[in-house]
Amino acid sequence: MSKKNGIEALSRRAFLASAATVGAGALAAGPAFAQSALDGLLNAPRRGNWDDQFDAKAASRTATAVVSNTPILGPQSVASAQQAIMQYQQIAAAGGWPEVNPGDQRLQLGVSHPAVQALRQRLAITGDLPREAGMSSAFDSYVDGAVKRFQARHGLPADGVLGEFTLKAMNIPADVRLQQLNTNLIRLQTFPEDLGRRHLMVNIPAAYVEAVEDGSVATRHTAVVGRLSRPTHLVNSKIYEVILNPYWTAPRSIVEKDIMPLMRKDPTYLEKNAIRLLDGKGNEVAPETVDWNGEAPNLMFRQDPGKTNAMASTKINFYNKNGEYMHDTPQQGLFNKLMRFESSGCVRVQNVRDLTNWLLRETPGWSRQQMEQVIASGVNTPIKLAAEVPVYFVYISAWGMPDGIVQFRDDIYQMDGNAELALDTTAGMEQPVQ
Repeated sequence: MSKKNGIEALSRRAFLASAATVGAGALAAGPAFAQSALDGLLNAPRRGNWDDQFDAKAASRTATAVVSNTPILGPQSVASAQQAIMQYQQIAAAGGWPEVNPGDQRLQLGVSHPAVQALRQRLAITGDLPREAGMSSAFDSYVDGAVKRFQARHGLPADGVLGEFTLKAMNIPADVRLQQLNTNLIRLQTFPEDLGRRHLMVNIPAAYVEAVEDGSVATRHTAVVGRLSRPTHLVNSKIYEVILNPYWTAPRSIVEKDIMPLMRKDPTYLEKNAIRLLDGKGNEVAPETVDWNGEAPNLMFRQDPGKTNAMASTKINFYNKNGEYMHDTPQQGLFNKLMRFESSGCVRVQNVRDLTNWLLRETPGWSRQQMEQVIASGVNTPIKLAAEVPVYFVYISAWGMPDGIVQFRDDIYQMDGNAELALDTTAGMEQPVQ
């Protein structure tokens, strides 16, 4: 891979052609897996009374069961993806799974509805529901735990409620999921097994960051990445610098589209947001000397470090031709959203100070205490890393783990070759429980 230019995204046609080759060359799989799961469920003792439908241990079969310290990218990635493909080949060959259609009924813990039987079958086939749960129309604690496990595997809030996007993800056909796994296997095969003893991975569809050390995830972070119209680019690069209390320079597009109109409405906007105007020689220009009703001035709009700064406490720089970087944000509420595809290409990182502390750990003189002291001072402080850390921005929307857990994500950039995989989860959030 080129260290400067990074990994270029393969064309959708090339991906699909490669995926077809993988599918054709794989071992033909029978229906044993799916049928075995269903048989176990159907033959389990029927749980007809609510007294029998609560299992205090079901809570253990929730989101925590799919969390792993094994990185998405690593020596086991390809083998784990191939294992997942074989599993889903068996499921597809057995006829896939039933559609879950609750109509207007909101399915959640405590509800009894005929659609729950199809839901149980659906969850059992993919291993989310244990066989001892049996068949019933009751949405009991077994089903609650299974739905949460399913949601966690698909990057959805693990609340146990079948909202709009959970239902969409659940009803994607098995053969489409198989295609998605094949497509992502090709992506995984483009990476070398050795990515560096310490490296960072940003998985764009999952909108999270993994800091990997000695083959294990040292710290994982929720992220906000680029929206479809301004996507975050795929990158194979190196992090060379951390800036504490960074300045932020407004791009020309933001000056024209946002700041100019705001200054017409409120002439004190720049002052309120600690934005200074600088000419080509670095001299400060008074805002009142600018005609805000005319064209945007040929000046630098630079925001001072501080709580209102668009990058807040931290900026993380890596080599790339797109001017993208990773950073903190004063808008911490963005990390609570269902899907986090809202930036213009840069990556906002939750708990970025933990990540910065990890990045600086091998740079002498930068303990966590020292870093926090500098941030508290508000002084702009660039720090060159003693050893540059490899960073990979990747597009992996489906992957397997050595323990058999299979993960899927929304195809936010529509690169997987099937419209059904772009679930439009960026359009909003699942409706809360009424």
